[in-house]
Amino acid sequence: MSDDALREGEVAADLPAHPDTGVYFIGTIHTPWHRREDCPKRGSPDGPICTIVVDERWRQALTGVAEHPRIQVLYWMHSARRDLVLQTPYSTGRTTGTFALRSPVRPNPIATSVVALIAVEDNTLQVRGLDCLNGTPLLDLKPERGASEQWG
Repeated sequence: MSDDALREGEVAADLPAHPDTGVYFIGTIHTPWHRREDCPKRGSPDGPICTIVVDERWRQALTGVAEHPRIQVLYWMHSARRDLVLQTPYSTGRTTGTFALRSPVRPNPIATSVVALIAVEDNTLQVRGLDCLNGTPLLDLKPERGASEQWG
């Protein structure tokens, strides 16, 4: 079955002719996964060490990031389709709206993972807990804040 083939119950929408805005990819994520079917559904804290290379122009933005044991990584799932409004995941077989799923298939394929920060050297970070394909574009990095810091 092709990646573009609709499963039973799925519905695709016509995408707008032009995007509303642009984003800057600030780096690239390197993982051991080269095919979507090999990629884990969720990252694991004991998963493989993955590398995030931040573009040289953003190197100074990493100042202080090593002080955080966990960081949030936002990335662009560049291989995901973007037009499904209803999806039928293999795991459940139940047709569900895109916004009720954590599927990579979304109008704007933005993903986020909270990862363990293992090391920072120059513009390169070593992390554990990612779940994306090798070569995935990096959108942003943020320190992870615990619930007590956010709401306390």
